[in-house]
This record gives sequence, structure tokens and C-alpha cells, in this order.
Amino acid sequence: MIIVAATFFILLLAGVPIGFVLGIAGAIGLFQIGGDNFLMMAPKRFFDGLNLFTFMAMPFFILAGEIMNRAGMTMRLANFADSLVGYMRGGLAHSNMLASVLFAGMTGAAVSDAAAFGNTLVPAMTKQGYSRPFACAVTAAGSIIGPTIPPSNLMVIYGSLAGVSIAGLFAAGILPGILICLTCMALIVALGRKLGLPKAEGSPALVDILKAFKGSFLALLMPLIILGGILGGIVTPTEAAAIAVAYALFVGLIIERTITIADIFEMLIRTGRITGVVFLIIASASILSWWMTFMQIPQQLAAFFLSLSDNPLVIKALILMFLLAIGMFMDINAALIILTPMLGTLTTAIGMHPVHAGVMIILTLNISLMTPPVGACIFVLSSVTGEKIEKISAALWPFIIAEVSVLVLITYWTDLAMFFPKLLLDF
Repeated sequence: MIIVAATFFILLLAGVPIGFVLGIAGAIGLFQIGGDNFLMMAPKRFFDGLNLFTFMAMPFFILAGEIMNRAGMTMRLANFADSLVGYMRGGLAHSNMLASVLFAGMTGAAVSDAAAFGNTLVPAMTKQGYSRPFACAVTAAGSIIGPTIPPSNLMVIYGSLAGVSIAGLFAAGILPGILICLTCMALIVALGRKLGLPKAEGSPALVDILKAFKGSFLALLMPLIILGGILGGIVTPTEAAAIAVAYALFVGLIIERTITIADIFEMLIRTGRITGVVFLIIASASILSWWMTFMQIPQQLAAFFLSLSDNPLVIKALILMFLLAIGMFMDINAALIILTPMLGTLTTAIGMHPVHAGVMIILTLNISLMTPPVGACIFVLSSVTGEKIEKISAALWPFIIAEVSVLVLITYWTDLAMFFPKLLLDF
């Protein structure tokens, strides 16, 4: 166990891509426990790690988001959000946050949200007088709503690996995403006068709201199609993702005519690259996960936590601190794949519902997307806007505290977390 752990951390610190780190550490673990005979299992584990039908939903969701973004739907959603809340002090910051909720229903990926709004809303905010670090911080804080509100690629991964209902996870993610949005908007209100955030003149006109709604109507239909089909039991998440791609192509090619066949080729390449990275991590992690299961590490970790306390409230707090710390230094896809067996055993032992536990784990790892030193959303925004990572990180702390507060609320108020699964799916 020590050799495998040492290999993992040495390679990680050396800057080796996480997908290769996981595969090499897992292969060493197999060889250590069974020599060549066990090492021969590595290719099979690599393949079996991806041999799940539900994983096909990820590239489809990513492609659908790429198409809608290229078709100009991102700015239309932002304009609709601005028509609703743009009149408030810090109006564009509020619009940014609300647009993240609307955009979440199309992509399910925080990095896509950060890149899209980093290219569009951050320049618009700086033009209106917001500091660029604050504009980036708002965008980063809103970006984690993407993998919280369905569809969510992380929920697809967790549900597939843990055998938990993906529809249930999708339903459970709605309220946390909305609460994050409202909490961050309340924080923007609180910071408004202190930071001297711009305030628009007058109130929103109904005709402007209706005009913006009309322009964004086709984009707003996508999450309704996805969620309606899944939660209604009509289609599986994978089928819903494929339908979302077909709908996005219809909107972009036939109705709006804002994308071309050449654009589709570029988007397929980009989708393939993003999916390839995630799938390499999943496949490699499956080797390491099998070794960990064979060595009974999930049971040992659960026993360790339970030895510290038998109080479920304390165990939950320890899990949150553990995940927040892990997320600061590890890719969240890899962390989710490696830790799902361990935390599934532990959360079951303290009586948590699997859906509630899944949402808690996913939301905690989502927050780590905007925490230094390896927060993916911070790096994306720094790359897109040219702002220094240190300045973005400094402006982010109030939002991180606000979102951790929502995380604690969701973790300890079970009925709040399970409200929509019980309402929509009779859990």
C-alpha cells in the first residue's frame, strides 16, 4: 500500500497527467499483490471501467452545450437574465449568476460555463466599471452551478459507479443549485455599496423582459426537454443527451442558421478532446479502484472515520473537510472515481440515503473547482481574461464561504436535499 501511495503522490507532484498517474499506480498495485498474473488484468479493468451505457451521456451533453454556445444561445440567456435582474445594484453580477443557472441546463460542466461567460460577461462587466478580479470571481462562483443543476456529468459518473439513480441525483441537484445562486446574489447585494458596484437607472420594462424571453425561448426549452424526459421516465439520461444534441443541431442549423457543417466538425473535435481526457481518467482510475477494493481500503477508511466518532453529524463534517482538502489538490473527476467506493461504504454506515450522499459529495467537489491551487475554473478564467490567478483567488473567498454554507445546509438538512427526489420521483 505504501509503494502504491508513494508512486501516486510522486508522479502527481512531478506533473504527470492524472490519467497516467492513476493507471501507473493501479498497475503497480496489481503487480504487487499478484505479479504478472494480476498485472494482466489491467487492460480488462481499463476497458471495463468505461463499459457502462450511462457514460455515453457525457459526450452528448458536452456536444449539446458546444452547439448551443456556438449558436449564440449563451448571450441570449445572459440577456434574458439581465432583463430580469440587471436593474439592481451590481446588476451584471446578478445577471451572470442567474445566467449560470439557465446555462447549467445545457452543459452540465463548470469549465464550459467559466469559459463561455469569461469570454462574454467578464468583458461586459469590466466595461461597466467592475474590477476584473471581481468579475472573474462572480463567474467562477456561478460556474459550479453547471455540474450541480442537471444535467451533470459528475452525477452521471457517480450514479454509474455507485449504482445510484441518476434521475434521483438530477432531481436532488436542482435545489442546491438554486440555493447557491440565491446565496451568491445575496452576497453581491451585501457587497454592492462597499465595493461601489454599478447600478442601472430605472426598473425593468415588461416589454424588454418579454423580448429577451422570446429570444432565449429555444435555449430555455433544452433543459425542459432533458429533465422532462428523464424525470418523467420517458427516456434514460443517455437517450435524453442524444435528443439534446439533435435538438441543438436543429436549432443551430435550421432555425437560427448560426452554425455550419465546418463548425460541427470543430465542435466534434473539441468534444472528443474533452471526453477523451475524462474517459482516460475514468478508465485508469478503475484499475486503481479495483486494487483498493481488493485491499479493502474502503472498509478500512470507513472504520477509521467511525473510530473517530460514532456520531453521524461529526462523520458528515469530517467527510466535508476531507473532500474539500482533496479537491484542492486533485482533479475532481479522479477524486470522485477513487473515493466513491470508500465514501459510499461510509455514508451507508451512518444511515445516509445514497442520493443525499451523492449530492453532498458532488457539491463538495464542485466547490473545489474554484479553490486554489488547482481549481480548474480559476485557471480557465485566468487564461481567457488574462487576469492573475492570485487576484481571482483573493476575490473568490467571500463566494467560497457562501457556497460552503449552502453545502453545510444541504448536508445536515436531509429533507431539503431530498425535497425534489421525493416530490418528482417518490423516493
